[in-house]
Amino acid sequence: MKNNQVEEFKQATIAKIDQCLDEYLASLESYAVLKDAMRYSVDAGGKRLRPFLILAICQTFKGTYSDLDLQAASSLELIHTYSLIHDDLPEMDNDDLRRGKPTNHKVYGQAMAVLAGDGLLTTAFEWLSRLELDPAIQIKLVHALSKAAGPEGMVNGQVGDIQGEQHQLTLAKLQRVHRGKTGALIQYACYAGGLLSNVSANQQDALKQFGIQFGLAFQIYDDILDVVGTEAELGKKVHKDQAENKNTYPGLLGLEGAQKELRHSIQLMRESLAVLQRDGIDISLLADFLNYFKIKDKA
Repeated sequence: MKNNQVEEFKQATIAKIDQCLDEYLASLESYAVLKDAMRYSVDAGGKRLRPFLILAICQTFKGTYSDLDLQAASSLELIHTYSLIHDDLPEMDNDDLRRGKPTNHKVYGQAMAVLAGDGLLTTAFEWLSRLELDPAIQIKLVHALSKAAGPEGMVNGQVGDIQGEQHQLTLAKLQRVHRGKTGALIQYACYAGGLLSNVSANQQDALKQFGIQFGLAFQIYDDILDVVGTEAELGKKVHKDQAENKNTYPGLLGLEGAQKELRHSIQLMRESLAVLQRDGIDISLLADFLNYFKIKDKA
């Protein structure tokens, strides 16, 4: 794909993800306040990075994606959104803004925010499990997503992040935290896209390595933006990590060291894509994900 085709595909696909999410949530038979709270955070914007990654992989290997692919991908966004609602709670990060809007608990109260998050988490699995996919693929998706979102994945990473507030982590331990907290759902997206596309074992391994490094790069970049970004740019408060003495890549390595670590992860992502390219795969859509990372110096 040429650059303009990549951008057109991206915009069209994200619009379809938004529509798919809206239709699914509208179909739920729930109390109005619960449905409103769930939709408030899902509709708050965001890049739809994780479902888009699944569909970009499907497009890359199959030349298209099906409605079932779209729904399977969209279910992942519900889990990501639940994690943000709970992450913003006073007991966790205690954030007042998310994507430039008041966080869920600031609008609906803490109890309803917890329930909205719980609702999004559980209904994501209900949605995925009712799709008319190949049963073997469906079981693998549900198993992989459960593991990625649960006590061996994202939740475990969140615990590591909380425990790390008590002392400074080594680079290896910080990477372990973020492979769970941030990376697990991104790695799942790569796995799911490969599974839905029936890729070879070698290609699935390349996608796995791409996902691991993408997850790390995403967190490193987020840490860097907390140092060099502004509230207007990010839609949330900045400089919180340092003020709360959190373990971050700039805090551990310095800003230049964090940027170096980011460049290293990006290079490893390129190497994973090169494996696919040697198989004759057009990697332009996946390579476009590298454009997310724009390093700038501290003002």
